[in-house]
Amino acid sequence: MNIRHTLNLLGPTSLAVLLAASLTTPAFAQSAEDQAGSQEQEQTQEQAQEVSIDAVDSAIQVTDRDELPRGHFRLPENGDVIGERYTVVVKDPKQTLIDIARRHNIGYEEIRMANPDVSLWVPGVGTEVVIPAQYILPPAPREGVVINLSELRLYYYPADKPGIVETYPVSVGREEFATPVGITRTTVKVKDPAWAPPSSMRREAAERGEPAPSVVPPGPDNPLGEHAILLAMPSYLIHGTNRPDGVGMRVSRGCIRMYPEDIESLYERLPSGTQVNLMDAPFKAGLAADGTLFVQSFPQIRKNESNFEPLLNALERVSELTEEGVEIDADQIQRAIIAPNGQFIALHGPQAPKPEPEPVELFNEVKLSATPATDEDA
Repeated sequence: MNIRHTLNLLGPTSLAVLLAASLTTPAFAQSAEDQAGSQEQEQTQEQAQEVSIDAVDSAIQVTDRDELPRGHFRLPENGDVIGERYTVVVKDPKQTLIDIARRHNIGYEEIRMANPDVSLWVPGVGTEVVIPAQYILPPAPREGVVINLSELRLYYYPADKPGIVETYPVSVGREEFATPVGITRTTVKVKDPAWAPPSSMRREAAERGEPAPSVVPPGPDNPLGEHAILLAMPSYLIHGTNRPDGVGMRVSRGCIRMYPEDIESLYERLPSGTQVNLMDAPFKAGLAADGTLFVQSFPQIRKNESNFEPLLNALERVSELTEEGVEIDADQIQRAIIAPNGQFIALHGPQAPKPEPEPVELFNEVKLSATPATDEDA
């Protein structure tokens, strides 16, 4: 691989969660959820309209594209890219961008970054909305559950369906409660869990003059939703939510939050003991079936910045996928890292834009030929 241009290298919870489940007693949990969040996140979620289940695709609804359930894709025989990017047109004046995102299995940040010029709350009838439902599979073994934290997306490779991968948007921990990276596994699954707010949250609530209850029973006010899957990593779990408008953001106290319909579907099918790979790959590169090399970049989780050299890691990953002698424009890689927005960028191959020809400067002198005058000319 040849890299054009000389580049400057870019510099590089404790959660009180306790879930007990038995055949005879109810389940209680100290959630990784943070109902307060930052002030900006609170304002965002307060403005979001609640989406009814009737307004979204159910977990078992079959799509028209390839007759697979919501979130399901066939693994490519060659390459690393699944899904496709498409557009829809807003028809309901009351429909928000968040409504559209949930219907199409997309998270908050994904829909926002894909449509930077569209109003989040009033996109307007007739507006064309981009659905970024095309994904590069994470650079990790394709087994069990893989959660790419910076991407805010979960991938599941079911062992009983070797040709299928499922993917769903998720919320992860916000800055001060960043979800850790590491390999763990699922343990206990709990239906209708109760929630015990962690002591830190209760102290914060008391300081605001809003004492938090010691236990929130199952129901519409429970931030865990109706399904919870415990992890062997203490204090962390995958669960639903009573505030689905925040799915696809960094707003929790470290746990993995999913749309209610997605966690319900996963809960029924995910075996206990399944491996869960919590990883952070803000830059991804992969080959499409036709050989096109794509890359995409996401805002990195600040806590993990010390373990990641953006440009070096990106160039290393691209080099692994590029044949010797293929020329790659490293400026494109650098721009993707500097402005991470999740957009697909084709670096090489059939779908890559053709390079513009370099301007040719002409230095040929115009020679005036002087021919002798003839009698006829005269």
